[in-house]
Amino acid sequence: MPQTQQQSTAFDVVVELLNREGFEGMAQAIEILINEAMKIERNEFLKAAPYQRTDDRRGRANGFKDKEVHTRVGALRCRVPQVRDLPEGDHGFYPSSLEKGVRSERALKLAVAEMYIQGVSTRKVAEITQELCGLDISSAQVSNAVASLDAELNEWRQRPLGETPYLLVDARYEKVRHGGSVVDGCVLVAIGVLPDGSRTVLGASTSLSEAEVHWREFFDSLLARGLHGVKLIVSDDHSGLGAARKRSFPTVPWQRCQFHVQQNATAYVPKVSQRKEVARDIRDIFNAPDRQEAERLLSKAVKKWTRSAPKLAKWMEENLEEGFTVFAFPPNHRRRIRTTNLLENLNKQIKRRTRVATLFPNHDSLLRLVSAVLIEVSEEWETGRKYLNMEQE
Repeated sequence: MPQTQQQSTAFDVVVELLNREGFEGMAQAIEILINEAMKIERNEFLKAAPYQRTDDRRGRANGFKDKEVHTRVGALRCRVPQVRDLPEGDHGFYPSSLEKGVRSERALKLAVAEMYIQGVSTRKVAEITQELCGLDISSAQVSNAVASLDAELNEWRQRPLGETPYLLVDARYEKVRHGGSVVDGCVLVAIGVLPDGSRTVLGASTSLSEAEVHWREFFDSLLARGLHGVKLIVSDDHSGLGAARKRSFPTVPWQRCQFHVQQNATAYVPKVSQRKEVARDIRDIFNAPDRQEAERLLSKAVKKWTRSAPKLAKWMEENLEEGFTVFAFPPNHRRRIRTTNLLENLNKQIKRRTRVATLFPNHDSLLRLVSAVLIEVSEEWETGRKYLNMEQE
């Protein structure tokens, strides 16, 4: 059967199933689509459809292997396509359509299961465990699964790095049990834009705070893995981060996130009625065509607000220039490297997973889930559209 006809048949089955069963048929519908996607991916990997003769063929289909995957919509019975007769040196085939979702689902289950087993859970957590996993989980099963997953995630966190022109860093907090009490666990994340313009997640680490020592250890770990060629660091203003940045990257320029600078300005605006006007003035400064014009507009704004909002004027004079570093970089790069918005969007993806667990039993559990999410995002970035055009500088 031709591939297009095969896809159409699968789609028709899914539509009919959902029409008949509604949401109750969601798990089976996803099961059909995943299985179909895996077969299509195998065809693309082999560069040939079943029974097709082609000079580009790189191997042969070899049936299927059954695999049950527990997800939030229920247990899926997957038929994982197998291959054989691959060229020497080829590392084999495993469908990304299955692997991408499985890794973070495993981490999410483990995070919640650890809470349940270690006595940290509430009735709600126990219900979530049953819903996510679909079965009772023993401590031995968790330990075995943790060891396997941790080895994979640790290998990713320790992978070699290379030249990375743009480095963006940020931190977020999650509730973690530590020393018999609940604390805010800090997750440090670094992403980079590579010489070819693609994005990648460089690494992640957990700590008790954003103190200088933790950021310094994180930066040193990135450098030890081979990070080099950094031309610009983009981050929010934080004393611990700043001190560590100056020590680990003493000659690299720093761009203070313009979005956060504008947010910070609100605290110095004396009247609510003035906020929109102040925000407009700051936007005009940051949207200037070059640094010279930005400095002119800043001087104008400082004079404008000196009488009615002297604290604001003083703050603008002392802080806004930290957002001007980006003017020294190619115009077609500025809009995407002048803020940490890329990291903010990444944090939202992390939060969608961590809010299910609500409370982590330890920092290892937190790092496990965050790493599982980040590795999926990073793979999509690295294989997707380029973030920046590095040739037109």
